[in-house]
Amino acid sequence: MNEIRVLGIDLGKDVCSVVGFDSAGQVLLRRRMRRDSILKLASGMPSCVMAMEACCGAHHLGRLLREQGHDVRLMSPEYVRPYVKAQKNDDRDAEAIAEAATRPTMRFVDLKSDEQLDMQSLHRARDRLVGERTTLINQLRAILLERGIVMAKGRRKLELRLDQLLAGEVAISRRIRQLVEDMRAQWRALDERIGAFDAEFVAIAREDAATKLLATIPGVGPLNATAFVASVGRAETFGRGRDLAAWLGLVPRQMTTGGRPK
Repeated sequence: MNEIRVLGIDLGKDVCSVVGFDSAGQVLLRRRMRRDSILKLASGMPSCVMAMEACCGAHHLGRLLREQGHDVRLMSPEYVRPYVKAQKNDDRDAEAIAEAATRPTMRFVDLKSDEQLDMQSLHRARDRLVGERTTLINQLRAILLERGIVMAKGRRKLELRLDQLLAGEVAISRRIRQLVEDMRAQWRALDERIGAFDAEFVAIAREDAATKLLATIPGVGPLNATAFVASVGRAETFGRGRDLAAWLGLVPRQMTTGGRPK
């Protein structure tokens, strides 16, 4: 009797598509189900390959499936895309995921631990706050430029100039002064929240062995070290440092055709 050897899972917010292959690559199962139903289905199956794209929720579900004894394989979505046949839909995506997972040259993504996911969430929250602060500063500059007040480059210079403006050294309307005061207060609040994240990263970097080792590299501080560990882990999936450098984008992306690199 044929058994499912590879189960491709196309994750969705509520409903997921699954496609099961046997050892010969024939489709034995094609179904749409909710996330919690996938665990019930997998619990009644013999140990097999569970393939998913490395997307939101994949690491959590992957750890649960691995606890059931399955071989979990996560892949970058860009590596799965070439296996999607015409008329793209969720079922075809799940089929492509299952097929891509059987390729001997496929590159897989390690399952992240809860600690790594927590660290990534902290970094993304900090990035959002930094983006909000940048938007606020740019709007401040634009408001003042409309009134003929040109600010020098640099956040520190802008802070000093705003202090002079709010002290009454520059003539602006009362309403705009109130607006600038309110935006300056928001800026200070964002600085405090970003500073709290930075202090947390420094504390983590002092305790974690991997981040302490990375911090010994010139130019690498607690922020970069904790972000690196959260996204890469111990980097054991990379065969050599050159591969890691390419993954980080430290070398140009290769675009070669007809023997001519661009």
